[in-house]
Amino acid sequence: MKRAETLPERAQGHLFTVDTDVHIHEDPKTLGGYCEAPWNRILLTAKDTPERYLSVRGLSPVNLDDTMEPRFPSGTVLRTVNSAAQMRRELDAIDVDAAIVFPDHLLKIALFPDPEQAMALARAYNRWLLDEGLGKERGLVGALCIAPQDPEGSAAEAKKHGRKERVACLYFPTAGLQRLYGDRDYDVLYETAEKLDIPIMLHGVSAISTVFPFNLEQYGTAVVRHALAHPLSMIANLMSMISSGVPARFPKLRIGFAEGAISWVPWVMMRLDKEYLERRRELPFLDERPSHYVQRFYFGTQPIEEPERAADYVKLVELIGRVESIMFSSDWPHHDFDHPRKLLSYPLPAEAKRKIMGENAMEFLRMDKASLLG
Repeated sequence: MKRAETLPERAQGHLFTVDTDVHIHEDPKTLGGYCEAPWNRILLTAKDTPERYLSVRGLSPVNLDDTMEPRFPSGTVLRTVNSAAQMRRELDAIDVDAAIVFPDHLLKIALFPDPEQAMALARAYNRWLLDEGLGKERGLVGALCIAPQDPEGSAAEAKKHGRKERVACLYFPTAGLQRLYGDRDYDVLYETAEKLDIPIMLHGVSAISTVFPFNLEQYGTAVVRHALAHPLSMIANLMSMISSGVPARFPKLRIGFAEGAISWVPWVMMRLDKEYLERRRELPFLDERPSHYVQRFYFGTQPIEEPERAADYVKLVELIGRVESIMFSSDWPHHDFDHPRKLLSYPLPAEAKRKIMGENAMEFLRMDKASLLG
């Protein structure tokens, strides 16, 4: 059967949609088969552990957030995609043509205290992802997992897999990060990504940790913890990267942020510009205002803001100043995922919708429709 005959029918006027954030559920038993000893023993021991939301000892580190039970019994819904075939069916159902696949449990990989264990898990996940996780399904490309505890080992992993056909980007975890991504120890990763011409994507998850900005234990409700954890991790790392000149020192490096939405971006741009104009001597490596560098970054839309007036979302895009910086993301299949029609319901210009829904992501990935669907 020809490839064209396998494509689903889309409604008239459908915009080619690239979802820059979906999640496959890696389980300890399967991952244990790809993991080297002795770390595989931990995974195989954990295979029968009852699972709560992204919480399995040995695969997703337990943190204080896991012990803070919700005040009401409903809790967080655990909804998972367990295979590439299931992912393809479900993305077709919400009219998504192509997607970047991220992990579930390993969203918390930065919380592991042992660099060797973290690196072993990253390697195991990447082997599984390229061997099984993406399957042979059209439109699925993968984010390689790095372990921030071991930048050198992660750079070697990127070199090993980064040029493979269905590798989309390097996934940089932000939950519980010990050193923010402006730290010079990560330069080896930026050099590698720039040389491979592969983008990096910072991705967060809600957690409580002793490290900034995840020390959120003072809040007794997940309403606040979840609202703060994602954008604060984006803000902290973006400012760290700007302050150490990452986008100036690595001008060809494409940098994206997933699962932080966009409302924080104008504030960061304005605040950094204000400080820069008063203290520019402290950032001699920047040739332009910080906002100019921020506008070169890419930002996923999920969790999409829902202002009372839909026109206010258009204003957010205008304040960022560059529609090419914004990429659609759904966070499928997590409890707070956004359907593409939510974004399409906002009164954005047709050209802006076309760019946000797919064209900007293709530019970020340096992939066209044929390479994404092939």
